[in-house]
Amino acid sequence: MNPRVILLMVVTVVVCHRYTAANTNQERKTYIVHMDKVVMPPEYSDHRNWYATSMESVSESPEMLYTYENVIHGFSTRLTVEQAKLLEKKHGVLSVKEEVMYKLHTTRSPEFLGLAGRETMFSGLGSGGDVVIGVVDTGVWPGSKSLDDTGFGPIPAWWKGECKNGTSFGVSNCNKKLIGATFFSRAYEATYGPIDETIESRSAIDDDGHGTHTATTAAGSTVTGASLFGFAKGTARGMAPNARLAVYKACWLGGCFGSDILAAIEKAIADRVHVLSLSIGGSLADYTNDVVAYGAFKTVSRGIFVACSAGNSGPGPFGLSNVAPWIATVGAGTLDREFPAFVVLGNGKKFRGVSLYSGKPLPESMVPIVYAGNISNTTGNLCLPGTLPRGKAAGKIVMCERGGNSRVQKGMVVKAAGGVGMILANSDTFGEDLVADAHLIPTAAIGYRGGEAIKSYILSTHNPTATIASGVTELHIQPSPVVAAFSSRGPNPLTPEILKPDFIAPGVNILAGWTGKTGPTGLTEDTRRVEYNIVSGTSMSCPHVSGLAALLKAAHPAWTPAEIKSALMTTAYSAYKNGEGLKDIATGNPSTPFDHGSGHVDPVRAMDPGLVYDASPNDYLGFLCALNYSSNAIKMFGGGSFTCRKKFRVEDLNYPSFAVPLLTDSGEGGGVGGGPTTVKYTRTLKNVGTPATYKVSVWSKVAAVKITVDPEELIFTKQGEKKVYTVTFTASSMQSGSTGFGHLKWSGGKYVVSSPIAFSWV
Repeated sequence: MNPRVILLMVVTVVVCHRYTAANTNQERKTYIVHMDKVVMPPEYSDHRNWYATSMESVSESPEMLYTYENVIHGFSTRLTVEQAKLLEKKHGVLSVKEEVMYKLHTTRSPEFLGLAGRETMFSGLGSGGDVVIGVVDTGVWPGSKSLDDTGFGPIPAWWKGECKNGTSFGVSNCNKKLIGATFFSRAYEATYGPIDETIESRSAIDDDGHGTHTATTAAGSTVTGASLFGFAKGTARGMAPNARLAVYKACWLGGCFGSDILAAIEKAIADRVHVLSLSIGGSLADYTNDVVAYGAFKTVSRGIFVACSAGNSGPGPFGLSNVAPWIATVGAGTLDREFPAFVVLGNGKKFRGVSLYSGKPLPESMVPIVYAGNISNTTGNLCLPGTLPRGKAAGKIVMCERGGNSRVQKGMVVKAAGGVGMILANSDTFGEDLVADAHLIPTAAIGYRGGEAIKSYILSTHNPTATIASGVTELHIQPSPVVAAFSSRGPNPLTPEILKPDFIAPGVNILAGWTGKTGPTGLTEDTRRVEYNIVSGTSMSCPHVSGLAALLKAAHPAWTPAEIKSALMTTAYSAYKNGEGLKDIATGNPSTPFDHGSGHVDPVRAMDPGLVYDASPNDYLGFLCALNYSSNAIKMFGGGSFTCRKKFRVEDLNYPSFAVPLLTDSGEGGGVGGGPTTVKYTRTLKNVGTPATYKVSVWSKVAAVKITVDPEELIFTKQGEKKVYTVTFTASSMQSGSTGFGHLKWSGGKYVVSSPIAFSWV
């Protein structure tokens, strides 16, 4: 049996299914309909009329939400289950897919990435402001100082975007920095009814904060003196401060609906953005059922780089989102900055944690401390709403444990019960991974080991006491970066031959712009308003890469999306300067390519990578052919001009990394009886640097796998020249679930072009 099939069988038991059946066939739901435009009858001069007729053939009261031309050929509509089944049988209909809801994957970054002082190195196209980053998210706060357009030239004549009027937002809110701001709510409103404008804005206004944060992380203008309550004070700037921004609001307080996301991507393509950033994700589905996957395919086919967040389902395996090979999938690592807070116990022991609390401190004298699990008859250790009895928490510090509800909400639960402070302890799952929050009561987030020690003190001491004190921002924390515990990990649950995530970027405690519509915690009880907020998640690491891609596009306008991603991957680092491998904060052990992909991005090296791995839209279609996708599915992605005529292999997709799934003893063709398994991967390198002779080196600690490369030397005499090589992996069987890692490097002159290798036995 194919290893991919075995892996998917395993993953199926742990992944929630996306489809929920209608209660009755009369209940209308939103469907996305893919049409085969090539077979449109000649009597229709406009495809929209054909779409309308197709819809009217199954519904007496058709409700068209959107028509699509760039991202797919088709439309979204409201249908009953029975009508959807009838429509799928009509001539020219490729598929009818029920809409899926997606969710958000929710400064010092330029200095940490080596960009500070290198502004001239990263000059843009022409004047430096003609690269446009599109952000599909919750909108934008137009009053942000990070959107200042001082120094920007006129908006390029080729730009097709607009600033759409809506609630508290109009054309005047845009400028030469923010050159596009639109919103897409038809699917959202079709499900929940008209937007309640007393709660959220029917416009591009950001009611959540997430969209402003991601947009300004990618391309915020330089602002001095930025901070959150004095934390992280300094100069805030996005990765590409000279790039322009276009914001596409498709995410609302009730979620991000597939039809709205698709409409946002459609508009971004038509507007002619250079980079598209999506810090959103859904549950696992094949590429034909994933709006982001097939929307990104058409985007990349137009030469637009697409970055997506990997998800926040770590530290367990198989938790990734957005794994399509044409997408840059971004995991999260830390910066070298922390916001310390300290817990001092009555026995004199002191524990270091983190916090962004900025209010009135606790008294210097000791305060009684209780463990939440001891004062509640329910799941009180998690400090869920309603679980803490006021009489037992009043006037005390309460120790809560992470999980079940948001970290900041736990503090509000403690406050509601009369508690004066909170110690928030990690579970063993999160280990020593600490995320700082702007709590509303004195709080310190503590790692698992410290939490266990504090709990032991509470449980073994008569009248235990403690206090909490905040520190000041600390820089140059080592080791850094480390892989964040929440960052989703591989192996790739959908296509195990493609290593994901592609790389990691800063995603922990990131300072960036915020909305004026909600407080830094996002809680309704939080009446504070801030210009900047510190937030964590792969939602934050994704726009870092989007901004870096804009810098590379500015410096190398002819590079394809695949070449930009390749440059970032093959120059990423997976070890510290002392030679030790990057750490996984969840375990304290070295991280692996399933955690960090190719490593942590290094934009300075990516500017001049030497060699790149390119891939065209047809290469990606061949990849889908190799996965045995149907002809209708291929048409969904490529239209009617591409057919699977030759033999395609997933292993031959020109990807900058190597993931090698292998069979165990019990697998067909594996084990002692079947002999070793041999797998060949073919790659093509393109020279974008100075002429050089490259020699290959391979490193692996996996004794069960022999690796050979043919040829072992590649000679490049001019830019644009391409060379092909083949890697052969000959593997003995190992126990199911075993993994192993290595790397392959091409070295020539000043260049080292590195690719990680990940083995997994299934």
